[in-house]
Amino acid sequence: PRVPAEPLPQGVRAPVAGMPPYLTPNADFYRIDTALVVPDVDPADWSLRVHGLVEEEFTLSFDELLALDLEESYVTLTCVSNVVGGDLAGNAKWLGYPLRKLLERARPQSGADMVLSTSIDGFSASTPLAVLQDERDALLAVGMNGEPLPLEHGYPVRMVVPGLYGYVSATKWVVDLEVTRFADKTAYWTTRGWSARGPIKTASRIDVPRAFERVPAGTVAVGGTAWAQQRGISRVQVEFDGGAWQDADLAAVPSIDTWRQWSYQWHDAPAGRHDVRVRAYDTDGTLQTEDEAPPAPDGATGWHSITFTVE
Repeated sequence: PRVPAEPLPQGVRAPVAGMPPYLTPNADFYRIDTALVVPDVDPADWSLRVHGLVEEEFTLSFDELLALDLEESYVTLTCVSNVVGGDLAGNAKWLGYPLRKLLERARPQSGADMVLSTSIDGFSASTPLAVLQDERDALLAVGMNGEPLPLEHGYPVRMVVPGLYGYVSATKWVVDLEVTRFADKTAYWTTRGWSARGPIKTASRIDVPRAFERVPAGTVAVGGTAWAQQRGISRVQVEFDGGAWQDADLAAVPSIDTWRQWSYQWHDAPAGRHDVRVRAYDTDGTLQTEDEAPPAPDGATGWHSITFTVE
C-alpha cells in the first residue's frame, strides 16, 4: 500500500481470558449473503462502471485499480440484523482505494445524493453520497487482514464504509456505482422494508463470562466489546444484580472506526447466580439507548445482559 495503516497501539485487547481477538480472522468474519452461491469472479474479467449523475463516466479494470494509491485502514463492520449481544460484527485491516477519490474523478452533479452500488450477483446498496465524499476511510477494498479478499468476502473487490450498516454500504463483488438520488432509486433491502440510510447505532456486549457459565469464586473477570463507528467509544459501564453502575477499563484503539474492548474485575464476587448488564457512551457523551428494539427496520437497540453463576 502507498498509505499503510499505523501499527496497532499496545493494549488493543482487553486482559481477560477468552476474549475474541481484536482483529477478526478472515475465516471467522461474519457473512450475510443474498445469493445461494458465492460468485466466482475472474479479476481479469472484472471491471467497475462509474456512471449516472456525473460529469465523467468511466470504467475501471482490476489492474487499473491496483495501480492506484491504495490505503490501509482498520474498520469494524456490523450487520443491521445483529441482535443485542450478537456476533454479526467483525474488525479487520482493509486495503483499498478511497471512494472519495474515485468520486472526485467522476465529479457528481448537483442534486445527486446517493450512490447505488450493485454486485455481480444482483445485490444493491444505497449509500449517501455525502458519506462517500467526506474524510472517513470509505474504501473500494481489495485486501483484508494482509491477504487478498477471500472469495466469500467479495473477491476481487468490495466496498467498506465506516459508520454504516453493511446492507447500505458493504457491497461485495461490486461491479457498478451509479450516482443518483434516493428519490429515484431503491436498493435491495430498502425495497424489503428496511431503512434507506442505515447509520450504525452505539452497541456494547458481554463476551466473558458466557451466558450461564459457572466461574470460580474470588475475582471474576468480565470483558466485552463496544462500537460506535465514526463516533468512537469513550466510556463503558457494568452493573451487577441491579446495583450501582461501575466504570470498566477500556482497551486502546487505533481509530473511532473500530470496536473497543473493555474489562472489569469484580473482586470478592459472592457465590450464587448473578446478572450483569453493560452500556456504552460514544465520544459525544451520548449513552446508548436502553429502549429495546428489534433489528428491523434500522438496527437493534437495548442493553446486553447475561446471567452467570459464581461457585
